[in-house]
Amino acid sequence: MKLLFNVILIFMLLTAFVPPFRRLLFHLLVGRQLIKEQKKADQARQRSGRNNINVDHVPPGGNQSRYQGGEYVDYEEVKD
Repeated sequence: MKLLFNVILIFMLLTAFVPPFRRLLFHLLVGRQLIKEQKKADQARQRSGRNNINVDHVPPGGNQSRYQGGEYVDYEEVKD
């Protein structure tokens, strides 16, 4: 029983005070799963084909804005 307590105590101290050990533990527990999920997302994005956008036709006068001026509305500031 004392041996188990000592092992748990050492593990907790290493986790709390040694950053390289903490990073290794995080990588073992979470890092691999994150890498797998990122690969799945990349593959899904490649399969969908939405990475590239091609514009085949630009309408004439596309650079001009259809709004010329406009109406102005008076407003009143309300302060709390």
